[in-house]
Amino acid sequence: MIDAHTHLDACGATKSEGAHGARAIVDRGAAVGVTAVVTVADDMDSARWVTAAAEWDPRVYAAVALHPTRAGALTDAARVEIERLVNHPRVVAVGETGMDMYWPGRLDGCAQPLTQQEAFAWHIDLAKRTGKPLMIHNRQADREVLDVLRAEGAPDTVIFHCFSSDSAMARVCVAAGWLLSLSGTVSFRNARDLRDAVPLIPMEQLLVETDAPFLTPHPYRGAANEPYCLPYTVRALAELVNRPPEELAHITTNNARRAYRLGPG
Repeated sequence: MIDAHTHLDACGATKSEGAHGARAIVDRGAAVGVTAVVTVADDMDSARWVTAAAEWDPRVYAAVALHPTRAGALTDAARVEIERLVNHPRVVAVGETGMDMYWPGRLDGCAQPLTQQEAFAWHIDLAKRTGKPLMIHNRQADREVLDVLRAEGAPDTVIFHCFSSDSAMARVCVAAGWLLSLSGTVSFRNARDLRDAVPLIPMEQLLVETDAPFLTPHPYRGAANEPYCLPYTVRALAELVNRPPEELAHITTNNARRAYRLGPG
């Protein structure tokens, strides 16, 4: 399996631990069949860290962008540095970027919608210029995300990280040829809209992720998440689409290798 979206730094692989801390987390994943991870930035410090982490271990790849809630930090200097980092050969995506309508008004310092929209548009352009996949964060912002994508024109490869929307949004994404990455939320019995949408996703447009340390799958919901928990999400997904979990693991691994251009395992 490949964990298509995780946050190794937030999982406890701190700066002081460096390569040792990152390697320990990846080793725990490898023990249960997680052969590679994409560790994702959400601010500038994280962008530098994930790029370095991708150099420490051949099983680690990186994605770089400013999280939409932090879009206010997208200064001219930040744009220059993000673009430099995205061009690193082990940075395989521009992300996570997008729109978040949940946190404005709830989180002090959260970027407002217009600021998020402008940053999202810039990241879309960056993905097009670098030829790397666009990794989208979408929280309660289906319409807003689609409006920006339509206005700017989507890159060749678009990944909706931690897809949590309903069947209507799934149909739009599937029709556009975008990839939907599913996290531990597919194992939550109360996530009815998402669980109803899952069977609509063609196998070739499906990825799996942990979004660790968040969204730990059942039966460990509420505990800290790590890449080694990915098999629980794969099993929950397999039940929803009536396929063997081993088949889902194989399919999603191949999809991740193709999307991120990782080459054969």
